[in-house]
Amino acid sequence: MKFIAKYVLSIIVIAVVLSFFQETAESWGFFGHRKINRMAVFTLPPEMIKFYKKNIEYITEHAVDPDKRRYAAEGEAPRHYIDIDHYVHAGEDPFAVVPQNWFDAVDKFTEDTLQAYGIVPWHVNVMVIRLTKAFEEKNVDRILHLSADLGHYIGDSHVPLHTTENYNGQLTGQRGIHGFWESRLPELKAKDYDYFVGRAEYVEDILEDEWQTVKASFAAKDSVLDFERKLNDEFPSDQKYSHENRGASLVKTYSEEYSNKYHDMMNGMVERRLTQSIIKVGSYWYTAWVNAGQPDLSKLLEREPSKKQLEKNIELDKNYRNNKIKGREHQD
Repeated sequence: MKFIAKYVLSIIVIAVVLSFFQETAESWGFFGHRKINRMAVFTLPPEMIKFYKKNIEYITEHAVDPDKRRYAAEGEAPRHYIDIDHYVHAGEDPFAVVPQNWFDAVDKFTEDTLQAYGIVPWHVNVMVIRLTKAFEEKNVDRILHLSADLGHYIGDSHVPLHTTENYNGQLTGQRGIHGFWESRLPELKAKDYDYFVGRAEYVEDILEDEWQTVKASFAAKDSVLDFERKLNDEFPSDQKYSHENRGASLVKTYSEEYSNKYHDMMNGMVERRLTQSIIKVGSYWYTAWVNAGQPDLSKLLEREPSKKQLEKNIELDKNYRNNKIKGREHQD
């Protein structure tokens, strides 16, 4: 237990230090992903919630691990998005062009192409299958690790700018909008959001359901871009940005007035996408548990993350601090 306590303390210290410097650099922001995973715990049925509440700090803290791996592992980045509009010409429906089935999509476009433009819906489906197996094996390390990671990818698929080649407004002169929409706005407004999202539900077809999430995100991306462009044209240019202290640094960011006006123009979109992520995370956890035969999680309550898992977490943090992002960076 002393060893575990020592490593947990090390992870907390590292997380606090990192939060000063890179809190807003990732999708949904570290704040947003942690909030999604944390609140998803409270959607679970009695048979699951005791285990997840007991491990809520772990699942919350490690919600950001997939973003950290983008700095440490090749091939991680495509799991966070899908540039669905890459596959079509103007006026075509990308969801009629891109097959939902992975093997059909590979046959049509090649795996290299799919990896180049993102695989998030397929990866979410794979993660649910992996979590189901972890429940079957009653493997606490895997259950916690996969639950935290799955929550992250589900959250990413709810972000409109994770579904387009114009992911950071770089094609329309709006560079920086990615971090603005999914990091700056939730940080400013999340205290006002309603997190009572209901109870997790069983999902018959995870892949189909995840594709519907991507479709809804894609449908919202024009509004994300168009509203910001309109506001930019109307708003005094010298009041669009401000400088704020982030740890030991003074950083340039979108001003609160500009952010509030943009948030109002979208009429609750950010809140809807974030809170819908929460119920989806809980529902996919629940579905994996049901598909595994509903194992008795009360028998796992006394188990802690293993020494090996804690060492992996510390190694990930070290790689994250020491490496540049591998794959594209959204917030240029």
